[in-house]
Amino acid sequence: MSISRVIRPLLRRAPLAAAAPRRFLNTDNAPVLYSAHARTIGARNGHVEGSEGLKMDLGMPKGLGGPGGPGKTNPEELFAAGYGACFQSAMGLVASQLGINMPSKTEDSVIETTVHMVGDLKKADLGLRVEMLVKVKGVEQGELEKLVEETKKTCPYSRATQGNISTNIKVETL
Repeated sequence: MSISRVIRPLLRRAPLAAAAPRRFLNTDNAPVLYSAHARTIGARNGHVEGSEGLKMDLGMPKGLGGPGGPGKTNPEELFAAGYGACFQSAMGLVASQLGINMPSKTEDSVIETTVHMVGDLKKADLGLRVEMLVKVKGVEQGELEKLVEETKKTCPYSRATQGNISTNIKVETL
């Protein structure tokens, strides 16, 4: 097979790819707005401390063969909390840009995030899958769907995980 037979179809698709709007932030050169630092000791059965006062014990969850236990967390739970909080914060920013009024009561805007560890432990072939449920009171379903779609383009977690982690987001008006 000639190389031109392989390249020609790719070249035909190149204008389509170039026409697609892309948001790319060169994180190597972008100005730093905030930095977070955490120190982990003992992996999944250890302890984590953050620069802003985070102090938590880690424990291997039952689902991964550990004892689990109250008062202990794990990387997946921390990721779920971080992703949900980041997405909700980005939603507020995007809503103001789109002229969408978000509820003033914090309990009227809720994000439930589930992070699944997937793969094969024996083969050490592991990954993550995310499910998110966005629930907002006082915003029409169509408006909320548009807000979530635009937020995916802004939220740093969404941008970092795009193409790397399967993420399914559902929306629901309260």
